[in-house]
Formats: sequence, C-alpha cells, structure tokens
Amino acid sequence: MFIKPLTKYNKTTKERYSLYQLCESYRLNGRVRHRVIVGLGKLDDLTIDQRIDLGKRIEEMLQGITSLPFEPVDQKVEKLAIHYYNKIIEKRRYDVKKRGNDWQIVDIDTVKNKEVREIGAEWLCKQAFDQLKISEFLRDCGWPEEKISLAATHIISRTVYPASELKTTRYIKENSGICELTGYDKNKLTKDKLYHISNELYSIKDSLESYLSNKTNELFDLDDRIILYDLTNTYFEGKMRHSKIAKYGRSKEKRKDAKLVVLAVVINREGFLKYSNIFRGNMADHKTLKSVVESLKKNTSFVDRKPFVVMDAGIATDNNLAMLRSEGYDYMCVSRSKLKDYRADTDKEPVKVFDKKKQPIELMRVSPLKKQEQKKQQDEKDQDTDTYLWVKSKAKALKEESMNGLLSQRFEEGILSINEGIQRKGGTKKLNKVNERVGRLKEKYPSVHRYYDIIITDDGKGTATSITCRHKIGLDPDKKAGIYFLRTTLDEKNEKTLWTIYNVIREIEYTFRVLKTDLDLRPIYHKTDEASMAHLHLGLLAYWLVSTVRYQLKQKGYNFQWDEIVRIMNTQKLVTTTMKNIDNQTIIIRQCTVPERKAKEVYDLLNYKSVPFNRKKSVVVPVEIFKNDSS
Repeated sequence: MFIKPLTKYNKTTKERYSLYQLCESYRLNGRVRHRVIVGLGKLDDLTIDQRIDLGKRIEEMLQGITSLPFEPVDQKVEKLAIHYYNKIIEKRRYDVKKRGNDWQIVDIDTVKNKEVREIGAEWLCKQAFDQLKISEFLRDCGWPEEKISLAATHIISRTVYPASELKTTRYIKENSGICELTGYDKNKLTKDKLYHISNELYSIKDSLESYLSNKTNELFDLDDRIILYDLTNTYFEGKMRHSKIAKYGRSKEKRKDAKLVVLAVVINREGFLKYSNIFRGNMADHKTLKSVVESLKKNTSFVDRKPFVVMDAGIATDNNLAMLRSEGYDYMCVSRSKLKDYRADTDKEPVKVFDKKKQPIELMRVSPLKKQEQKKQQDEKDQDTDTYLWVKSKAKALKEESMNGLLSQRFEEGILSINEGIQRKGGTKKLNKVNERVGRLKEKYPSVHRYYDIIITDDGKGTATSITCRHKIGLDPDKKAGIYFLRTTLDEKNEKTLWTIYNVIREIEYTFRVLKTDLDLRPIYHKTDEASMAHLHLGLLAYWLVSTVRYQLKQKGYNFQWDEIVRIMNTQKLVTTTMKNIDNQTIIIRQCTVPERKAKEVYDLLNYKSVPFNRKKSVVVPVEIFKNDSS
C-alpha cells in the first residue's frame, strides 16, 4: 500500500492543493493497476515522514501486524490510522484479515500460481536497513523519497545478490520482490540509474559512514574499546590506463598481471566498520597508518580515552609504533622479527590454551635481553618498553614444517637441475653462469637456502664440473616452526588475557572474506576511478547490513556464515495466486509463503517480522459488454 497525492485546483482562490488517497497496486493481464482504498483528505498538518508512516500503520492494522519493538509510535499518526482503519471497515473497502474463515466457491481448474519472487533474504535485509534508520539519514540530507527507495533497493540487492548493475537490474525485475518492499517502481529501473545512485551514495561517504558508526554504537550499546586495522587489495579486470588509483603492486591473489587498489578498513571487535579508505594499488601497508589515525579520532566513540589498536605485522613498523605511542594509543601486533635473545619473565611453565580445532598453543611472557644497552642513545619516549608474548602454535608449526619441507625439496631439485646442466653436453658450464643460476635460485627460496652449504667444483679454468648441497650442521628450520611473538604496550601479567585481546583480529579476517567473496568486491570490472570507488563503497554499505544481522545472531549463539544465511532465507517466496469463483469474479491473492523452520528461527532470534505482509487480495469483477440500442 502507498499514499498517492492528487493535485486539485480551486477556481475561486486560484490555488492548487493536494488530496491524498490510500492505494494498493495489483497486476491484471501483465499490467500494474492502482485501486483506491480510502480518501485521506488534505493531511496538511502531517510531515512527509508522518504521511509515509500513516500508510504503513494502516496497512499493518489491516493485516493484523504489530509494530517492531525498535519503531517509536507517533500518537498523532496512530490516532489517524485508527480513524481511517475504522472507516475502511465500515465501508468494506478492503479484505481485512478476519478471525473467522473467508469462504469462497472457486473453480479449481482456474487456480494458477505465478510471478514467484525471492523475498526472504530481501525482507531480512530490509528490516536491518530500517533498524539502522538509513532512510531517515538520507531524508535529513534532503533526498526525495523516490531516490531513497532506489538507494534501499540497490543496497539490499547488493547484499543478497552481489553482481554488476546490468545483472542486478535483471535480478530485481525477474527474480526479486525487493521493489514491493521498498516501494520503487521496477518498471523505471535501469542499470544507469543504479550507477547513478551508487555515485550519489559515494558522494556522502564520510557523513554516512560516521552516522552508521555512531548509530550501531547507540543501537547495541558498544564502546569501541578495541579497534582492528588491516588492509586488503583487489584487482581490476581491465587496463585502467588513465587511472590514478589503479597501480601494479603486491597482489594477495597472486595477480601480477593486473592493476590493484588497496582497501583499508577499521572495525571494532564486534565487526562493525568504523572507517574505510581507498589507496593506490602500489601503496605499502605500513605507509597508510598515519593517515588513518586522525580518522580514528572522528569515527570512534570515546571521550577521555583512546581505543586499543590491534594490527598485523605488515603495518607494525618501528616508526608506526612510535607514532602510536606519541599519539597516546595502546596497541598489540605481531612482532615483525623474532627475538633472538630473550628471557622468560617467570619461572613457571608456559601457559597452555587451545584453538577452535583443539590444537594446543603455548604462551609465555618474555623480555628482550640487552634492551637497555641498545636504547641508551634514544629519548625516553622512544624506548622499547613493550611487553612481549612468546607464542608456540602446534597448528602453525605443522603448516610451516610442511611448507619448509616443500620449499626445501624444490630448492634441492633446483640444485640437481643446475648439476644436470653442468653434466649435459651443451648445458650451462661456465662458472660465472652457474653462480648466476644459484643466485636466482636463492632469490626464489630465501627462507630455506641459508640452511644449506652449496659446494661448486671446477677445473680451474672457469668451467664448473659439479655442484652439490647439504644441510648445515646444527641448523634446522623446523626447530623454530610455529613460534612467533606478540608485542603490546599493555603491562598485563596474565598471558591468557593478552591472547584473548589479540584473537579479536580474526574478526577483520572474516570481514575481508565477506567483502571479497560474499559481497563480490573482487575483481573490479569498472573502467573509471569514480565508478570503481562507488562500487567498493556500495559493497561496504551492504556489509553494514551483514554485520547488523550477524552481530545480533552471534549474541544468540547462531554462527552461520552469510552465504548460508542467504540460502536459508531464500526458501521464502512471494507468490501471486489467481482463481475464479462461482460468480466468475477473478480473485487475485499476493502473499508470502510461510517461512521454513530454519528461516523462522532466524527471524525469531532477530525479533524481526517473519513476513512483510500476510495477504493482499483483490477481486476483479468480469467486464460487462453492452450493445447500443439501435431501435
């Protein structure tokens, strides 16, 4: 249902004014028709938002649906809704949901189900969208209702069906019932409008991101005590010759042939975004932190304290750590280099914890030796007074041992290949060329070659005769496998507490997995910088809906992945059923299927409505044909 304005003209006063009607739409012979349910009068004393709420509230009353717990009740709107609801009942203008049965005699052969659309995942995300009150923020920015509806349609569609604008347009028109939830006319939808609304959303990126950051803190009573910062990159499927942001760099997907763009995100430990930025593809990770620090101050909710920063080793250079200390931030990170000389802070045995797969992890506080002697020349504020945590992981050790074994095997095979070239007629035998091949092999396997002694024999005339390699005595790469060090400014005595704080970094790993896989940020097919940045920003807006749903489910112990949640919710459909009754009237019923058990469980855990509307019924009277009286 929707409220439709009807413009009138007063010939006496020569003024134009608007009357409003509550209407519903239905489809007849493939065409959309409107039916007036009740006239609402002028409604001059209501704002635009109140008129929209009035239409929604009357529809809820007609369907017997109660408001959501997080929706405030406007008493003025409520009184008007009750008045017009009673008027509709009195004039029998709508098929109101009755307590009794609605009996009809119909022809079974005329029953048809058609226009089946996806609705479950869309309805789930629409309620998360309303819970964040994004529409209200856009109205405050001066956006018209049609533009807000289009934005909601695009964001929600991206959340449940991440694809190009062209494919999204087809999905909305042919597969999804999202437009029946947002009120946008899908016949007006084009891929160009989706491109345009993406750019419009990106133009208010900073203010919208700040609003959502504060809104989630208020909604779920969060304090942003711990902040996670990390970066990832995604590649372009295209040349991007004139791009300012697409550059060749170190690809995490091993796409050396493609240009990259770097996405930096800051999230809190609950998984909500606090800040995001886009850097050039050749930007080193550690060079991005300084530009993010100021944004942390604006996008986190703290008053007399600053958040605790958790980051990966790639960002934690000595300069960055010194900068964080000077700004007053506490931090925790993986030490970029393993400590060679250290001592345990206690005589006790290492503390043992277990990961999710029940693999043991040993923890122990340690202190670097000769720390004071190395720092005598530095100012007191730059001294390394951090706490170090020695960590030994069995799972990581097994992985490194397997990797070291594979790399060692490949290195030895490389030495054998060089030796075969020496022995083979026409092969590489010159001593300087053999040394070049050995050098390239060492560059290829930097982590294992230092554990080998390489022996090259020659005839004294510059020609190599053989080459062999053997393990160095007393050196074994597997002895230190699985060992790394955590570094923090916290002077915490309990190793388990330090480990628990660092373990929240798994949250940002999940964030990147959702963004790049479930929300399809990788790869980028756009050909301009503006379109590419709008594409990435739209994915981040979709992630706000994902994190809102996921956080509330996690609080109830429900830990399914997002793609699995979408699959479960897609079992709920929107269907149009038509039939003819005994009076040859066509009965058209548009309704949602009853959610399956798993889908209903998700709705109940979130305290969301299980269906957007129970039933929309229209009765079409057969057309009577009259002949002219020629008498």
